[in-house]
Amino acid sequence: QEGAEATLMELDSYPEVIFTYDVTWEYSDIRWVSRWDNYLKMTGDKIHWFAILNSLMIMLFLSGMIAVIILRTIHRDITKYNELASAEDAAEETGWKLVHGDVFRKPRHSKLLAVSVGSGVQIVCMSVVTLFLALLGVLSPVHRGALLQSCLLLFTFMGFFAGYVASRLYKTFHGADWKQMTLLTAFLYPGIFFGIFFILNLLIWGQRSSGAVPFTTMFAMLCLWFGVSVPLVCLGAFFGFRKANIELPVRTNQIPRQIPVQSWFMKPAFTIMVGGVLPFGAVFTELFFIMSSIWQHQFYYLFGF
Repeated sequence: QEGAEATLMELDSYPEVIFTYDVTWEYSDIRWVSRWDNYLKMTGDKIHWFAILNSLMIMLFLSGMIAVIILRTIHRDITKYNELASAEDAAEETGWKLVHGDVFRKPRHSKLLAVSVGSGVQIVCMSVVTLFLALLGVLSPVHRGALLQSCLLLFTFMGFFAGYVASRLYKTFHGADWKQMTLLTAFLYPGIFFGIFFILNLLIWGQRSSGAVPFTTMFAMLCLWFGVSVPLVCLGAFFGFRKANIELPVRTNQIPRQIPVQSWFMKPAFTIMVGGVLPFGAVFTELFFIMSSIWQHQFYYLFGF
């Protein structure tokens, strides 16, 4: 009771302690479908809109800049081709004609490229279907773990598309070691992420945390991987290798064209860093909201904010 003096209880003199509580139900005008609005309410809506507008403007700026550069280059080359006066001048290759015979040349690590493209298609298909289900309201926050479970299942079933795309691309490069390519598609990237997840889970087990993934769940994930995903990747690769080669629009020269010495700003290390700055600028604000929600145990959702 309120105002009563609290007394200390000798726990050693009682074999068990019984706790009781009372519940009072009060009528609420909140509809059943809106019961999660208080938990899903996000702060900083103006900053959220700014993040989306920032990403949109950077994307439009990049697309416009690349389109202008390509159009000006092609227009200059076409003008030069139309002004050729003799057949000798026409036989001399300039502009885009210099590289047309090397565009579809087999890269140095064609197998790894095919595996990476196949795994990327698998992730893209999983993301598109997951977002579509979230838009329809199928993945509701009421069902705990439904989003993660659906992502794992969809990633498993999209292994067919990974094997199909990887095999088609690898066959375009005239690759012969199709068995190794199929196994790499099925095990390389999933194996890397599963290994990292397993090591982190071992550390959590070592701390005896309740947040550790149980062994039965790990075994179920392995069953999904080896029992569903790997056969689907092999099935997709089988159908992909049975298809005809992708017809390339131009022929590849037998002798590779010599690449001249490039300036320092055309080196791979510098171009990779510069190329990553603009995409990061388009997503860094949105990424801040995502990481803040993860580390502060908050809900994050994009649609309907």
